[in-house]
Amino acid sequence: MNGVPTAGTGTTPEGSWEELVTTALLGTDRRAPAHSAPGRPAPVALLDAAAVATVRRRAGLRPARAAPRPGRAPADPRPALPAPAARRLTALLADRSGGTSGGRRGSSPDLMELLPQWLAAANAEGYAAPPQALPALLDAARGRTDLRPAALAFAGPRALWLAKLNPDWRFALRAAPGGGAALPDPEDAEAVHRLWQEGLFAERAALLGGLRARTPALGRELLASTWAAERAEDRLMFLDSLRTGLSDADEPFLEQALGDRSRNVRATAAELLSALPDSALAARMAVRATACVALDRTGDPEAIVVEAPLECDPGMERDGVVAAPPAGRGERSWWLAQLVEAAPLGAWSVRIGGRTPEEIVALPVADGWQGELHAAWCRAAVRQRDAAWSRALLGPPSAPEAGGPGAVSLAERAKLLAALEPAERAAWVAGFIAVHGLSEAFQLLGVCAVPWSAPLGQAVVDALNIARDAGSYPWSFSGVMGLAERCLDPAEAVRLEALLAIPDEREDAAPGAGGYWAEAFQRLVTTLRLRAAMTRELAPPAQPAAAGAQPPDAAG
Repeated sequence: MNGVPTAGTGTTPEGSWEELVTTALLGTDRRAPAHSAPGRPAPVALLDAAAVATVRRRAGLRPARAAPRPGRAPADPRPALPAPAARRLTALLADRSGGTSGGRRGSSPDLMELLPQWLAAANAEGYAAPPQALPALLDAARGRTDLRPAALAFAGPRALWLAKLNPDWRFALRAAPGGGAALPDPEDAEAVHRLWQEGLFAERAALLGGLRARTPALGRELLASTWAAERAEDRLMFLDSLRTGLSDADEPFLEQALGDRSRNVRATAAELLSALPDSALAARMAVRATACVALDRTGDPEAIVVEAPLECDPGMERDGVVAAPPAGRGERSWWLAQLVEAAPLGAWSVRIGGRTPEEIVALPVADGWQGELHAAWCRAAVRQRDAAWSRALLGPPSAPEAGGPGAVSLAERAKLLAALEPAERAAWVAGFIAVHGLSEAFQLLGVCAVPWSAPLGQAVVDALNIARDAGSYPWSFSGVMGLAERCLDPAEAVRLEALLAIPDEREDAAPGAGGYWAEAFQRLVTTLRLRAAMTRELAPPAQPAAAGAQPPDAAG
């Protein structure tokens, strides 16, 4: 290997990859390939060099001076994929086009968009990735960050082994807990404390996250042991990890963090405490907020009156209230919004005559404060994941433009819906679509559980059918159609077959719209059938019946 450049430079005996690309772009008649053998045609020499360089890049090891061989790849103890599922994975990874961004897509399914669902199902069954599929799987995850968690979980320890050898896949080390290093068992106190004291930041953050997921108290105690010595930016990141497993037991530590010298740390500690309705901070915020909001019983009807704070005192600032408002925002309304957002929602029933959330948000609010007050209640309901208040602030899906008392945007409605149980969430969105159609439903559909429930799926299909009958092109609904391909129950394919025929076009219909809709529905049906096949292929093989056993319906 004498004279060969060292590893990591990206060079080979045939020249660097960048040189090969540059030569191909310029043309071999303008630039001869480096290190080409005499008498060989330049184009052939260039293609041969590119082929060799490609194999070396994908193998994960660049030419270098003699060095110890890398260790063996770790074993993956998980069961192997069934053969049909392995073939399906190869087909999904081969389709790297990712579909088209708009316009006419034809009737062929977008296989790359099915890969996330396939990975989720394979991970749920606990299968190991086929070794030969790992390079393509890592390439796919490199190009799509949304694939990375599921792809790396499926790829397992061998993917990290490969990532240490190929710079193109180093993202896997950054995404893996602790950069791919094995974390100690929480029961091994000595190893846990050694890693916490001596590890890199990524390793320490992964350790703290793992402990909070399994033993929250141990994670908090570990953080408290070095809190005073941590850098401000590290304290902020570590504190954010307490969201996992957050409970009343974390309150004393978070109260201490309210006095931190970093404003960002103080704000995060206050946010976490406000998510604990029984915390002392929540009680302090309730006193301040309810002092600003009262029920005026003298009018007909009764109304809520608001008197915003006159100042932001040091106690408010310590509890996370930001004194300086954003540009264009009044100080007093800014302070009020922060107090109401951080106050426990249970305080309002006591303050406003024992009313339910629905009755409270139905009350008029004097002097134009309704929008500010209801928006703050929305943020509080999302933070505290309060289903009763979320339901009240959403209002009925049949309301004009589905604008609930406090939901003034689709993004806010989607956040409020996330606090409801999946069945209720799906029913609300189905009601919204039945009244308002699909033009504003995309964000709302994104928070619904997959596969969609039967009522929600039926509402989406019915709305698509209505849009088709209206004679417009289907491209305005491409986002919803894409969601339907991934989220509809595959059993809906039978009902959709009636929509595959090209309908008779109305006189005012867009030219050719019926044909485009038929293609879109054909793609939807084909995709649903593919998803059903994927599920069957990933099912564990049936266990052979024990000798002498009878089928359940054969007894008696």
